Parts: sequence; structure tokens; C-alpha cells
Amino acid sequence: MQFGLIRMILIILLLTGCNAMDRSSAVEVTSEMNEVISDYIIHYYEKAYMKTDEQFEVHKIYGAKKIGNVTTVYLYSLYSGFNKETKTEGQSGHSVPAIIKLKDENGKYVVSYYKEPSDGDDFKNTLYKIFPRKYAAQALNDTENLAGLQDELQQKAEAWLRN
Repeated sequence: MQFGLIRMILIILLLTGCNAMDRSSAVEVTSEMNEVISDYIIHYYEKAYMKTDEQFEVHKIYGAKKIGNVTTVYLYSLYSGFNKETKTEGQSGHSVPAIIKLKDENGKYVVSYYKEPSDGDDFKNTLYKIFPRKYAAQALNDTENLAGLQDELQQKAEAWLRN
């Protein structure tokens, strides 16, 4: 009886310690980090799609963790290119979950890694391989509604057209 109680206490302490460690590495994504992420994705897809007058990217952050000087960010990205003549009608783009790693180099963030799940039949499997389970489930739900990012992207395009 006493051994069972000690074992249960040890298990509880171990689980509590693991949860505390997991939380301690969680970090908030700053506006600077968000800007680096958007700039990187826009540049990354610059030549992948047809040429447009302006490109915008918006994203939803699921979570981020920091290990050493590298912050890993799990996100859902919506990217589109626009032309003055077609106004707010996107001409090319994508919506996709992605993982991005930002390395802190002397106070500036630099992208050290970027990955998206595979397209097609392998999408769900690769999403679960690169994302923590809780974020992968959210991303799967968000594929139906573009993670609620369409309005934000539209606002950026409208602001650009006004200038």
C-alpha cells in the first residue's frame, strides 16, 4: 500500500514537472518576429507564382517555443499577390500551415528553417509529423476557413490600393 502511494506521488510529480518544463519554453511571438515571418514567406514565394504588383502575407500563430536562441513558431499562412488593375482580387497565392524557426542573431531574428506539410494525400500525415498534435488539429480545422485570415489580407490589399 505504501509503495503504491509513493509511486503515485512520484508519477504526479513527474507529470507536473514535464508540464512545467513544456510551459517554460513557450514564448510569445513579437511584432518583430511576425514581420520577419511575413517578409520571409513573401520572399520565399516571390518566384513561385506569377508576377504581381504587390504581395501580402498574414498568419495565425498557434504557438511558439524557444530552445536556446531558436524560436520555433507554428502558424497558418495566407499569402496572395495583387495587381492594381484587378484591385482586391487576389491573382495567386496559398493558404497553408507551416513551421518556421527564427534564430536570434545579436538581437535580430533570422529564419533558419521553414517547412510546410506535403500536398495531396500525404497532407494530414506530414502535418502531424511537423506540428504538435494540438496545433495540427487546429490547423486541419482552419484549412476550411483559411484560418479566418481572409479579412485581414483584404484590408492590407485595400490599404495598398488607397496609397
